[in-house]
Amino acid sequence: MSTPLLEVNDLKKHFPIRGGLLGNTTGYVYAVDGVSFSIEKGETLSLVGESGCGKSTVGRAVLQLFGITDGQVVLDGQRVDTMSPSTFRPLRRRMQVVFQDPFSSLNPRMRVRDILAEPIRNFGLAKDAVDLDDRLARLMDTVRLPRDAIGRWPHEFSGGQRQRIGIARALAAEPDLIVCDEAVSALDVSVKAQIVNLLQDLQKELGLAMLFISHDLAIVEHMTHRVAVMYLGKIVEVADKRSLFSKPMHPYTEALLSAVPVPIPGMARTRKILVGDVPSPINPPKGCRFHTRCPYAFDRCRVDEPELRAPAMHGVAAGHVAACHLHDLPAAENPLLKAA
Repeated sequence: MSTPLLEVNDLKKHFPIRGGLLGNTTGYVYAVDGVSFSIEKGETLSLVGESGCGKSTVGRAVLQLFGITDGQVVLDGQRVDTMSPSTFRPLRRRMQVVFQDPFSSLNPRMRVRDILAEPIRNFGLAKDAVDLDDRLARLMDTVRLPRDAIGRWPHEFSGGQRQRIGIARALAAEPDLIVCDEAVSALDVSVKAQIVNLLQDLQKELGLAMLFISHDLAIVEHMTHRVAVMYLGKIVEVADKRSLFSKPMHPYTEALLSAVPVPIPGMARTRKILVGDVPSPINPPKGCRFHTRCPYAFDRCRVDEPELRAPAMHGVAAGHVAACHLHDLPAAENPLLKAA
């Protein structure tokens, strides 16, 4: 069996809360609290969940934009979270990012040429000036922008065009993995579809792996291979796209999917309305973190934290895991199976 391109093992990121005159630590924000997943070469894994669940923090931790509290980040068999900045630098080229906001992620004081040339120069990828120019021209072709636009400033482009420039900047370093952190959420619907199609085409052409962070399940269904669902700093379900969308095994996933607009006019769908607010990541609930909003919660959910494991039942696809005590009940008493 081949080694995954990226492995994340029990990742934790706790941000300290400081207060008082001396700025002493008074508590922690448990933004990410024990997340594990892997991404194969050429695969897209989507990380989904409500705002504030910790999915963007996972992306930044994978990229080593800050230190992690605990756990491991392994790139192609090499653990990177313990590397010094100088040792990690050659590997940084292999992991790039496309940010959410195409307006603030580009330096307004740099022309497109300089924005795209910066990573090429930083990693010493061009042999000479002629090679640099050739690489820049090919990057513009790759993201479907005219070559003569390379001399313009970022403010001269639309939002969708700026995001194409952001994608070209990520591709300039010739990465193996791209983290797309809500890369299409700030765009209009028609432009969003164009960028998603571009990302899919690039993945096929270049063999890229992607960590696609999003809250838009309609987009996720269109472009991903597997989906990991996050809630309050933890992954509660992981499955391939078809299994998760057809047969969710966690009440939170069930509620998220029920809110996705139905593409067929007149088709009915039963909404699963979650009551209450998301608990604070400073003081997460004991037991299952979702039990305060779960319509199916019972006594065990309030005291015992469920493990992420495959439900022991017929018809569950390989690799489909969920953290839910409902799957320890007899099938006739499991409300998730009745709903299905």
